[in-house]
Parts: sequence; structure tokens; C-alpha cells
Amino acid sequence: MFDRKIWPALILASLGYFVDIYDLILFSIVRVPSLKELGLSGEALMNDGLLLLNLQMAGMLVGGIFFGVLGDRKGRLSVLFFSILLYSTANILNGFVNSVEAYAVLRFIAGIGLAGELGAGITLVSEILPKEKRGYGTTIIASVGMGGALLAWVIAEHYSWRNAYFIGGGMGLALLFLRIGVLESTLFDKIKTHSSVAKGNFFQIFATKKRLTKFLACIAMGAPLWYVIGLLITLSPEFAKVLDVQGEVQAGKAVFYSYAGLIFGDLASGLISQYFQSRKKSVLLFLVLTLVTSTLYFFLTGLTLNQFYTLCFCMGISVGYWAMFVTIAAEQFGTNLRATVATSTPNFVRGSVVLISALFTFLKDHFSMWASGLSVGVLVMLIAFWGYWNIQETFHQNLDFLEE
Repeated sequence: MFDRKIWPALILASLGYFVDIYDLILFSIVRVPSLKELGLSGEALMNDGLLLLNLQMAGMLVGGIFFGVLGDRKGRLSVLFFSILLYSTANILNGFVNSVEAYAVLRFIAGIGLAGELGAGITLVSEILPKEKRGYGTTIIASVGMGGALLAWVIAEHYSWRNAYFIGGGMGLALLFLRIGVLESTLFDKIKTHSSVAKGNFFQIFATKKRLTKFLACIAMGAPLWYVIGLLITLSPEFAKVLDVQGEVQAGKAVFYSYAGLIFGDLASGLISQYFQSRKKSVLLFLVLTLVTSTLYFFLTGLTLNQFYTLCFCMGISVGYWAMFVTIAAEQFGTNLRATVATSTPNFVRGSVVLISALFTFLKDHFSMWASGLSVGVLVMLIAFWGYWNIQETFHQNLDFLEE
């Protein structure tokens, strides 16, 4: 399917995203046992857990901009190297924490590092693949990457939360050796010596209304994924009590089943896009699925444990357009701004968890948990459909162009 020279970059991007997802989702899995060991209990498990998640996502906002600019100025491979090094080191240190304060600092630093992996990988692969095969390449990256969440659950089931962080950091450092022999994007090589071309200027996104609208639309379109994963799945034990689920829901299992669904969703969204030769048709289908499954989450009460986990799996499938959304973002912009957008966009989406959880927390202080979660979901879906209507179809987009 692909030229032999492409495989090293595809393997590096895929495994890099695998470790990225492992580390990104690990906190959601070990939130309760790790915070209990640090002396927290009761309401603090949710409140401090949301704070740590928000700090991790805030770090990703900072890292998304930093590594995006770095990718357009110094190259896609530089991001893959330094992001892996930073988040791997932070996660190893995370295994030694003995206070919530230290935990918070390291989740923020890890977030910065985690921000660079997906955008740089998809930018690199998108630029070295012919346009008719780009969807296959990014589908492989996403499908392999989502498997990291499954491994995180397995590791957390068999090892302590501290060892789970050590293992994640170790896997990341091992990836650095795979960088050897990977070629830089030829499109980036064409412009890197051109001093007259503005490269990685984040503020260039805001230079025109059209460019800013496309950027905001891409972020809006991806927001439902982190509403589902960052709120509904992460807080599934708390929501399960409100929804009268029969049995005790474990956050780790909810994450496992939702990410298993994400693997299927990412495979399906990529293949559907290739079949219809349209990114937008594929995304629209999955947005509708997300609307349906997240609505069922609130209105199907009294489920058994198996039924609830099955619903988590279906919700995972419905938000399995993550790689498609990042690919669309990369294809919307020129080579001198592509890594900046492709890296910052998914991290602004991840960072939207901060706003989503803050709004949820505010509403929860005035209304029920059920009403608060549902209200936030309605708002997120409305924003997502606005984003969908304001993006361009990019399946046949030639990526050899610049942003002036």
C-alpha cells in the first residue's frame, strides 16, 4: 500500500501516539487509587481529580502552541523527539510523588510534552503520503495509538499506579531509538531555508477572518470527543450512581471499553472517508452518532454493569473521528503553518476539558449532576455542528501550498 521509505515515519508516529495515549489516559484510570494513597477521600476524589486533569490539559494547551511552532520552524521530527523526551521524563517522576501539589506540577509538565505527538505525526505522514492515501495513513496512526489506552488499563490492573507511570515513561524513552532513519517531510525541506517565508507564526492564524474561522471550526468540531472522554467516561463512577446503574462502575473499565470503541471508530471513520472520498461526510456521520449515544447515556437509567460498559463502548465508537478531525485541520492550512495548526488544534480541544469541567462544576453547584452533564453536552454538540458547517472539504486538497 505504501512506499518502503514511508513505513519508518508511519511506525514512529503510530507508536509515539500509542505511548502518548497510554500516558494521557492513565490518570483517568488511576485517579481514585492514586489520590486515595495520597490521603484524599470523598468529594475530594472528584474535585481534586478534576483539578489535576485540568492542569494536565492546560499543559497541553501550552505544549500545543509551543510544539506546533517548533514543528513549522525546526521540523516535524524535532517535535517527535522532544515531546517524547519531556512527557516520558515527567511520567517517570510522577511515579515518585507523595503530595497532590507535586502530582499537579508533573501532570502539567507531562501535558506539555504529550501535546506534540499526534499533530506532528499526522503532519509528517500527511505530507509524505500521496493525497489519495492520506486517510489510510492517519487511520493507522489513530488505530494503533488508541490501543495505548487499552494497555494502560491492563497495566493498571496488574501493577500499582506508580509502576504504571514508570512503565509509560520507559516505553516513551525506548521510542527515541526509532527516530533513527526516519526522513523529514519533503514539503518542509522545501521551505526551511527560505528566510522570506514566515514559518510557525501562531499569530498568523488570526491575520484573516477566514483563517481564524477555519481554526476555530476545527477546534469546535473536535470538542465532543473530550466531552465524552473527559467528563462522561472519567466521571462514570459518579454518573453511574445518579443513573442507578446496577453495580459499582470502575473508571478504568469505562475507559477501557470506550477506547476499545475508539479503535473501531477510528478505523471506520478513515475507511468511510476513503470510500466516499470525503472527510466531511465521515465526520458528520460520527457527530450524529455522538449525539445519539451521549443522549442515551443520560436517559437509559437502571442499566446493568455489562449494559453500561457496552454503552461506553458505543460512545467510544461514536467519537472515533479523532484522527479524521486532526487530518482535516492539517489539510486546511499551508506548509508553513500546518504543524502549528495540526498540533495546537487537538490540544485546544483537549484543553476544552478545562472549560467543560468548569462549566459542569458551576452548574452542579446550582442544579443536579444529571441536568448539569446533559446541559453541557447540548452546548458542546451545538458548537460542534457549527464547526462542521464552517470547514472545507479537503480530501483532494494538494498540500504543497503556503499561507501568505
